[in-house]
Amino acid sequence: MRFSLFLLAATMLVSPALAQTAGGSGASPNQVPQARSISPSSAIKMFQPLGTFPTNTVSNRPFVGPQQGSEGYKKTVAALQRTLTELQQLQLQLKQSHWNVSGTLFYPLHLLFQEHYNGVSKDADMVAQRLLAIGSSSDGRATTIVQTSAIPEMPGGFLDDAQLIVWWTNTYKVVGDELRQAIRDTNEPDPTSSNLLQSVEQAIDEYQWFFRAMVQATPTDKNSGWNLNDNKPVDLPDQVPAGQPPASQPSAPLR
Repeated sequence: MRFSLFLLAATMLVSPALAQTAGGSGASPNQVPQARSISPSSAIKMFQPLGTFPTNTVSNRPFVGPQQGSEGYKKTVAALQRTLTELQQLQLQLKQSHWNVSGTLFYPLHLLFQEHYNGVSKDADMVAQRLLAIGSSSDGRATTIVQTSAIPEMPGGFLDDAQLIVWWTNTYKVVGDELRQAIRDTNEPDPTSSNLLQSVEQAIDEYQWFFRAMVQATPTDKNSGWNLNDNKPVDLPDQVPAGQPPASQPSAPLR
C-alpha cells in the first residue's frame, strides 16, 4: 500500500516537459531536440554605460606612461588597441579554420592553425597587458572586434584547404602592414611598446611565410595550387603589390 502511494506521488511530481519528452508529444524518445539558432535576449542589468567601441579609459592613479605628452599617449594606446583587436580577430578566424578546414591538406593545416592560434593568443595577452601597464584599459569586446577590425569575416561551413591558403596569405599580409604602422607610431613616444609590437610583427611575418610557401613558385614547379583547387590555380596574383620590391628572377639551380 505504501509503495503504491509512493508511485502515485512520484507520477504527480513529474514535470510536464519530462512527461512530454517521454512520449506525451508523440515524438521518439531518441529524437534530438531542435537546437536554438539564436540565443534569447539577456536580462542581465549593466552596471555601467557600454561606452564607445573601442573604449580605452585612462587610470586616475599614478602610472608610467609614454613620452610626448597627451599626443604621444593617444598614439601609443591607439596602436596597441588596434593590434589587440586584430589579434583577437585572428584568434577567432584561426579556430574557425582549425575546426572546418577540409581537403587533401586537412591534417597538416589543422595542426598549423592550432599552432598559430596558440602563438597569437599569447601575443594578444601581452599587448592587452601592455595597455594596462601604461595606464589604459584594454578593450577585448566582441562588438569592438566586429566594428573596428580590418580583417574580413570568414565564410561559414566547411572550408577548402586551397582557399584557406589564399585567405591566410592575404590576411597575415594585412595584419603585418598594420603592425609596421603601429611600430612607427610608438617608436618615439614609447619604445617599450614599439619593441613589443616588433616581436608580434616578427611572428605574423613568419606565419604569413608558412602559407605563402605552400604556393611559392620555384624554378621547377609553378606551385599554382591547381592540385588542391579543382585543377585551377589559386587566386593569388603574380603582380607585385604597391610598396613591395619587385620579385627577382629565380636563380639557377646549384650544380
